[in-house]
Amino acid sequence: MFMQTINATDVRREFSQFIDTVVREKPVVVKRNRDYILSISLEQTVNLLANYRFHMNLFSEENGSITASLNELDLIINTTDRNNLKNLMAQEILDYAEDYFEQFSLYYNSTNRQKQFPYVLKAILADNLEEIAGFIDA
Repeated sequence: MFMQTINATDVRREFSQFIDTVVREKPVVVKRNRDYILSISLEQTVNLLANYRFHMNLFSEENGSITASLNELDLIINTTDRNNLKNLMAQEILDYAEDYFEQFSLYYNSTNRQKQFPYVLKAILADNLEEIAGFIDA
């Protein structure tokens, strides 16, 4: 690994300095026995995920409703409320992201859901539903 690695013992001893380094300077890898974690600030994480967007496909149904599917999370909604479509999908995204985190081990270790993690993280870090709706391209 090319990135500088710090032992967990050193992090415990100099925790405030460790936090300052991660938040104000750069991400840091921490090693404890055989385990490694990447510590990264919230701002850096948001920037890392900036280009992740949701792509929604729309289908007009015979009954006048719209079915919307989201490529990245395999979500589908059906509604007659065209004006509120992105907000309804944003709520579905948030609900799914919360489920993903509540059962993280199950979702993340499922081969068809592991690639969803950056999208789930982007949604869970959003401040509100309007922000999530803003990540949706339709």
